Amino acid sequence: MDRIIGIDYGRKRVGVAVSDPLGIFASALDTVHSAKIIEYLENYAEKEHVVRFVVGWPTNMNGEMSEAASDVKAFLNRLAKVFPDIPVTLEDERFTSVLAHRAMIDGGMKKQDRMKKESVDKISAAIILQSYLDRNR
Repeated sequence: MDRIIGIDYGRKRVGVAVSDPLGIFASALDTVHSAKIIEYLENYAEKEHVVRFVVGWPTNMNGEMSEAASDVKAFLNRLAKVFPDIPVTLEDERFTSVLAHRAMIDGGMKKQDRMKKESVDKISAAIILQSYLDRNR
C-alpha cells in the first residue's frame, strides 16, 4: 500500500509521520536521532511502499530561509542519493511547533509528556504531512 512520509528534520532529532494508504490522514510515527534517519527510512521502505517524502522547509516569518535550511539541504542531498526514485516535496514548516503544542494540549496530553521534545517533533511531522495532504486532495 502506498505511503507518504512526512519529515520534520532537526540537527539532533527527526520527527517522522506517515499517511494512511488513501493519502487522507497523517499520523505521527516516530522520532529518530538525526544520524540514524536514513537507516530508519530504508528499513521502513522495505516494509511499506513509500511514494513520496514531504519534508518541512524552515523559513523565517519574512519567507526567507532560516539558519536550519542548510541542515535540511544536506539531509535532502542524502535522501536523494539513497532514494533517487522517490519524489520529495518541501512544505513550509512555520508554526508547526506551536500547532504541535496546541494539538497536544487539545488532545489532553499531560504536561510532562508535552515537555518531551520527541513528542513535538513527530507531531510537527504529522502537521507538515497533513498540510501537504489537505492541499493535494
